[in-house]
Amino acid sequence: MAHAFLSKPVIALDADGVLLDYNAAYAKLWGKVFGVLPAERDPNAYWAMDRWSVEKLSGPRLEIFRASFDEQFWSRLPPVATALEACFSLREAGYTLVCVSALQPRFENARLRNLRDLGFPIERVIATGGSDAAGSSKKAAVSMLGCVALVDDYLPNLADLGPTVHTALITRQPNGSPNIGPALSYVDSSHAQLADFARWWIRSAGDNVGSVSS
Repeated sequence: MAHAFLSKPVIALDADGVLLDYNAAYAKLWGKVFGVLPAERDPNAYWAMDRWSVEKLSGPRLEIFRASFDEQFWSRLPPVATALEACFSLREAGYTLVCVSALQPRFENARLRNLRDLGFPIERVIATGGSDAAGSSKKAAVSMLGCVALVDDYLPNLADLGPTVHTALITRQPNGSPNIGPALSYVDSSHAQLADFARWWIRSAGDNVGSVSS
């Protein structure tokens, strides 16, 4: 059941790859930590390590880099191009927007601050703490909010959400993408980016039944 303050239909949006450009932030962080901004190796790579010409880290260098994914990092990611406009169009069409992110809960406030500082009309952030081997780590949050849709760029997060939740996959960069295989049967619609989903959803007036692409 949705919270009482969420009087409008709720659309859940993933953050990294949908609202925020994690891959760009990764390259910037690499440059900050190691002193050299990495060259772009494959602009169509899904994963940051494949997109940028970076070494595979281990030992102390890996620990130093991991420690850099801190409160400051998670509060300063840049937006995905056109995502802000897409969110405003969805809000103007009558939807409440909530970010449901597979981020560790201790960074939930940093993520909300990041989105608010960029001007996103996001009501709240729910950090679900990573993937769940048994299915979508976002299922409980989506159910609790009574969402009409979840928009995500990671296929496992769209699994088994039930017939009342429209599952929209953001395909973005295809090289090395995990968004393949039988689990695509969970997807109700697919779109290159959030702006494409927003245009299609609004045009369809929320009657999103079946599988489409845009």
